[in-house]
Amino acid sequence: MNKKIGVFDSGIGGLTTLEEIRKILPNEDYIFYADSKNNPYGEKTIDELNKITKNIVNKLLEKNVKLIVIACNTATTQCINYLRSEFPNMIFVGTEPAIKVACDNNYKNTLVMATPGTISSERTHELITNNKRENENIILVPCDKLANAIERNDKKDIDKILHDNLDKYKKKDIDAVVLGCTHYPIIKDRIQSFFPNSKLIDGNNGVAKRVKNQLEEHNLLSNKKVKGTLEFIQTE
Repeated sequence: MNKKIGVFDSGIGGLTTLEEIRKILPNEDYIFYADSKNNPYGEKTIDELNKITKNIVNKLLEKNVKLIVIACNTATTQCINYLRSEFPNMIFVGTEPAIKVACDNNYKNTLVMATPGTISSERTHELITNNKRENENIILVPCDKLANAIERNDKKDIDKILHDNLDKYKKKDIDAVVLGCTHYPIIKDRIQSFFPNSKLIDGNNGVAKRVKNQLEEHNLLSNKKVKGTLEFIQTE
């Protein structure tokens, strides 16, 4: 099945997810939809996000995609159930904070960085309830405007937001940091400098494995033997 895989995010952050997917599935063809016009998603209402993401899905369906990856934690935690109900015949793979991964590795103190929308979402709190063990401590840090600063590559603003949000935790015994936004791996070295002894975790590899699994399950894997193509769409 040689239809394309659609991948979308509120800008360039989802490229970190796409990179992992292409490592596992190099022969697939992709469309990446960077919705920079509506960045950041993390500060929008659910109604706004539902409208935005539905519009994107319709545009990807016009391209006849076979699977859609929501390469955004906020859009996944807030909108994936709505999108599945609106488009019951489409396969969606979402991205959510890798809280389960941190809990499975028995980290005592895990700090979760994400947008305000992701932090406040019901799904994020479900992940904690379903996976947190008694001896584990999970700290939620809503990093307001960080994704937007990364999108603009505003290094001064990025540093200010990181210091404002992370300085208070530098002296705590943080074992792991969950990067709960696909923009954050772009600055992972900068985040690591705040927590040099902590493990940084993102969900991109898990998303890539899930995409492969879904394609196999629905008999949709590409039969091409050459490297796949990438079409890039960016809203202004």
